[in-house]
Amino acid sequence: MSEQTAAADFAALLRELKDRSGLSYGVLAKRLHMSTSTLHRYCNGDAVPADYAPVERLARLCKARPGELVELHRRWVLADAVRGRKGASGAAAAETPSGDAGTEPGAAAPEATPPAEASRAEASPADLPPAEGPRADASSVGTPAAAPVGATNTSPSGAGARPSALPPADAPDRATPAPARRRTRTAVLAGIAVAAVAAGVTFAVGLPGGGAGDDGDGGRHRPVGAAGATAEESASASSSSSASPSSSAEEKSPARTPAGSAPAGAPDGEGRKSGVPVTVRAAPYAWESPCSQRYLVDKPADEMKPPPLEEGAAAWVAAHGAVSSGQQYLKVTVQGTGPETVVVDGLTVRVAGKRAPLAWNDYAMAYPGVGCGGGVQTRAFAVSLDSARPSLTPEAGNEDFPFKVSESDPEVYYITASVSAYDVDWYLELKWSSGDRSGTLTVDDNGRPFRTSGNKGRPAYEFPIGGDGWVPEGTTKLD
Repeated sequence: MSEQTAAADFAALLRELKDRSGLSYGVLAKRLHMSTSTLHRYCNGDAVPADYAPVERLARLCKARPGELVELHRRWVLADAVRGRKGASGAAAAETPSGDAGTEPGAAAPEATPPAEASRAEASPADLPPAEGPRADASSVGTPAAAPVGATNTSPSGAGARPSALPPADAPDRATPAPARRRTRTAVLAGIAVAAVAAGVTFAVGLPGGGAGDDGDGGRHRPVGAAGATAEESASASSSSSASPSSSAEEKSPARTPAGSAPAGAPDGEGRKSGVPVTVRAAPYAWESPCSQRYLVDKPADEMKPPPLEEGAAAWVAAHGAVSSGQQYLKVTVQGTGPETVVVDGLTVRVAGKRAPLAWNDYAMAYPGVGCGGGVQTRAFAVSLDSARPSLTPEAGNEDFPFKVSESDPEVYYITASVSAYDVDWYLELKWSSGDRSGTLTVDDNGRPFRTSGNKGRPAYEFPIGGDGWVPEGTTKLD
């Protein structure tokens, strides 16, 4: 389904609900706490809301029937999914040129190396870079005959005590001076490059032997492979310093992807090949209505921000370190990844931890005196986390598992988890099957368990409309 088709279907149902309600865009926008132009864009199909909360509030204001609520959410899921795929493909296309640009310099570098080496090979000894001036072999490179003398007088290894051994070692260099000089100059230039990165390591890595006495030798009395080895050492030192960020990333990557979870870290294409034809998305900070939503926070009332709208609940919870109080309303959206039908066999509640309830302050999200509407969901379940073995039970009038989903026919399950005597960490396991394949997916809060705590006996607070702070619950005077 294209983005235009999905967005148009979604907007058409929004317009139908709005027109049937008889309310103007201005009145609806004011009640939804959004601008009139934004509501126009949603109903015209020019934009798709990033969150479903304002869409659901609009539908309830327009007195949508339960079946219409389900269909509206299905159309929003499809429009949002198509928009997400478009954003991912756009990001990949944007990364491709930069990746190519990053590759070209690396690819051009090997091609540029032979001309550089050729120029160094053709250059006369007097053309060596001035940076070699401080080295004792700067003059000896230009006068090969003087090299044994410099090596004999300056060698710290006692080479000066064996002058008779020097001419045979130097004879091959005089017979083939060009290769040795090229290797020597390569080593020198590599050493200079290393000096630009770490000056203190230059003579230890980039130069033969690392000492002033060995500089006088100029590398001519080392084996033919020695100059190459020196160049490789210098290149290794240079690459280790310049490529350290990518090296570090490669070293850390195994920690992010344990050996046992390789398929989970695979690209999307490989993930599809792994045999998981269904995706699951949980919204742990959804509200059935503001009147039923409360949070426990370990802060006094004068340090608390006003209650948020539903779409801002996740950020508000993170900023205050809040925990769902008394109950948690969870939306679980399940959608197939292809046209084939996937059977959702069931959702199992797993308790990861259970403690005494939190001794924190209890904050109500509803404004005193403001009514809260609510609809009956067609896939609604309840669970008591106080039970020894908590399990989902369908709300009255709702069907139980199994259900069927596909890419074009997602399902949304609404779960109300209540607790009074404990502080509970919990998560869900979704069992699916498709043909001869089956599996289990963990449903949690981005890798962490959901957390819900009882609130009996805790100090409760509310935020009056137009007020400037939280007050004890029940003390607001209503007109």
